[in-house]
This record gives sequence, C-alpha cells and structure tokens, in this order.
Amino acid sequence: MTWFIDVATKAIVGVAVTPHQPARDAVLAALRTGISRQDPYGPFGGLPGVVRVDRGKEFLCSTVERALGGFAVPVDDLPAYKPYRKGTIEALNGAVEEMLLVSLPGYTHRARPVEAYRPDAVEDLLSYPDFVKVLLDWVAWWNTEHHPAGLDASLTPLAAWEADPAPVEDVAEERLAFFALEDDGRVRKITTNGIAWRRRAYIAPWMAGHVGMRVRLRYLPHYDGRIEVFSTEEWGRHLGSACLAEAATVEQRRALSSVREKKARALKADLKAAEKLRKTRYTATTTAAAPRPRRTVTSGQADAEIARARGVDLAARALPDLIPPREPPASWARPVVRPRRAADSQTEVGREADGGPPGVADVRDDSGER
Repeated sequence: MTWFIDVATKAIVGVAVTPHQPARDAVLAALRTGISRQDPYGPFGGLPGVVRVDRGKEFLCSTVERALGGFAVPVDDLPAYKPYRKGTIEALNGAVEEMLLVSLPGYTHRARPVEAYRPDAVEDLLSYPDFVKVLLDWVAWWNTEHHPAGLDASLTPLAAWEADPAPVEDVAEERLAFFALEDDGRVRKITTNGIAWRRRAYIAPWMAGHVGMRVRLRYLPHYDGRIEVFSTEEWGRHLGSACLAEAATVEQRRALSSVREKKARALKADLKAAEKLRKTRYTATTTAAAPRPRRTVTSGQADAEIARARGVDLAARALPDLIPPREPPASWARPVVRPRRAADSQTEVGREADGGPPGVADVRDDSGER
C-alpha cells in the first residue's frame, strides 16, 4: 500500500495498491489520486505545499522528481532510520494493521497456540479485487467517521478539512490526465503495422489514414500493454491510445509462467550443487599437522570436469574465431587490392634512411629546404 496523508487534518488524500513491492508507478498513481479532487477522489486533494518522503528508491527516482517538479512542489527527503520525522504516516501504517488487517483472513501475525500453526485455507482468503475494495472502504471510514488522535475529539478528518481556511490550489484535469506517464523522448512514425516500440507493434483503429505521421509516445512505468500517442508539436496534442498487437492469451501466459518457474528451479538446483562442490572441507586435526581435504578426486575426474566446463563456456561465448564466417555470396562487391608499386617502396625506404618515421613524407624544394 502506497498512500499520502495530510498532516494537518489526518486525511488520507491518495492511495494505491500493488500485489507486489511498490515501484514508481504506484507512487505516481497515489500522487495523482491525492492531487485530483474529481470523482471518485475528492473532496481531499489539490497541490500540497511540501511532500515529505522517506529514502525509498521508488520515491527518490527521477520520474517522481520530474512529476512533482512540473507543479513546483518541493520534496523533503527525510534522513534514513528516523521514522519519527514522519510520525503521521507511520501512525497510519500501524493503525491499518491493528484496525483492519488483523481481522482479515490470511493475516500471518495472528496469535496462535504454540506448535499449532496452520495456514488459512485458500478458499477462505480474499481475492485481490475484494481486498482492494475492503481497504478503500476502510480509507473512506477513516476520513469520514473516525476521530484520529491529534485532532479535536469532535472532528473527523473530513470535518477538519472543511473547517481549515487555507486555500486549495486545484490542477486542471487535462494536466493530470497524463501525470503518471513517462515520455519516450523519441520521434516515431506510424506505419502499416502500427507503431514500433521495444521491438513490438502497437495498433489502434484511429491510426487508419495516418500512415507516415510522425508521433511521440508516453507510457505508464512498468506497464507496456498500452501506450499514449501524441503529436510532435511543442505541447503535444493527444492523438489516442494504442494497444499491443498479438498479445499472448491467458493460456499462453500461464504456460510461459510454468516454463519460467521450472527453469528457475533448475538454475537454483544447479547453483546449490555448484556451491556445494566449490566449498572445500577439511578433516579435524588433533596434532600439529596440515589439514587434509575430506574428499579427494582423481586426476582423470579433474581433467574431465575441466574439459566439460571449458566446452560449455566456449559454446556459450560463441566467439567469432571459433565459428568461421560463411563465404559471402558471389553477387556481393568485393574490395579490390591494388598491387604495391616499386616507387612507393623506394619512397618509404628513403624516409626511413632520412630518419623520419614511416608514413611521413619528406619533401624538399629546389633550394634544398624541407
């Protein structure tokens, strides 16, 4: 969970959920929900006076810096290992665990009898959409009904927000429409196959009749299933969206995931076996003598293993001198090697005799000066 909280009113202004460790796309999504006040977000939002973040790499990346810099919002990078500097968000992290997560199925820190651990059944767990809905409902309850510490006992975050006389600076929705997108930085051309990006084709119905148009791309970080296409003007006009052509089906993705998992297990097993063979263990000594290895190998075993390793290494490298190139086709133009003339040989001999380096002309005029 990535979220932003207003320090003055304790209102959760923006939240984003990812089923894995969050990255910059989650930070940008939460920022967008925290700035926009249109449905379904509002009424909290607007440009903040300052944003305080910890030293997480997803917050310190250049993408987040450019996004906030576009609205002239300063970012306060807090020092490491000082959670009290952002106590409001740390208290929120503890509150959601104590008030919500402990009551959900699958909570791993739940108290259980000693040596009686039994994980919850899979059919009792929440699906990802259900979990996100439960979390967003809890956020709405926090903002509208809860009375957090630090506020007047009779105020909720919503009441405190409405009672705050500070002005709110809104941002036009057209500026926020592509707030979380990164600029590709290159000019591309629409072809009959669509737009080529990352060696894949992206197509859309609106591209019909625009073959040859030069465009620029923007995309959501860590998501390559869809791109946004803009004109090449200074303030690029949004032309439309484009989706990946010939995307893999669900069955293909599942089969590919299974193949990758098998390959990962095989590589882990090979790594474990190689690590075990790499370590040398010695016998225990009771006298002042050099230790002796526990396992010994014959010279034939050592030579065979070395030869196998070299063969695998050479096959993996595929150096150009190991596999000779094929003869070029007869239709190709070949370089013409001209024979060396005798005058060139005499000139070079004369240069070396005069003490000059080979390849440097030594010219004299009629007066004898060089």
